[in-house]
Amino acid sequence: MAQGYHAAAMDDIAERAGVSKPVLYQHFPGKLELYLALLDQHCDALLQAVRAALASTSDNKQRVRATMDAYFAYVEDDGGAFRLVFESDLTNEPAVRERVDKVTHECAEAICDVIAEDTGLSRAESMLLASGLGGLAQVVARSWLHSDRSVPRDQAVQLLTSLAWRGIAGFPLYNSEQHQ
Repeated sequence: MAQGYHAAAMDDIAERAGVSKPVLYQHFPGKLELYLALLDQHCDALLQAVRAALASTSDNKQRVRATMDAYFAYVEDDGGAFRLVFESDLTNEPAVRERVDKVTHECAEAICDVIAEDTGLSRAESMLLASGLGGLAQVVARSWLHSDRSVPRDQAVQLLTSLAWRGIAGFPLYNSEQHQ
């Protein structure tokens, strides 16, 4: 499905997977079901990468960097899995749209949890900030991937981290002892 959903034939998919077409159909009734299974797998990989980045340190500036880097690593992966999630030719298919929206929301929720805990902002306010940070990371990482990459990945991550950190650092850390 590297050429897109509509260009992929089950014969070609079976050949690339090293199985016969009947074996492929034993596991997946059709191409859409196979696509959705792959999409689920790749959405889960992104969510796990974001969660791991957020859990990797308690230093918030390093959390921002790790999270930005997680998005860059995800889009840079040789398999092109991010295309299934963010550049699918099936985004109008309800089952695909639902999964893409779900992973976008779950990544934002993971970021939101950290923001809410660290700033004391409401859940709604934290979710808006988290959606902005996640969207920024995803869009810029994809833009970088499609560019000539004259800016090396580490430098691109650092630039994006600086931009995001200057914004989110403006929200003071919440001191729970003060508010008891």
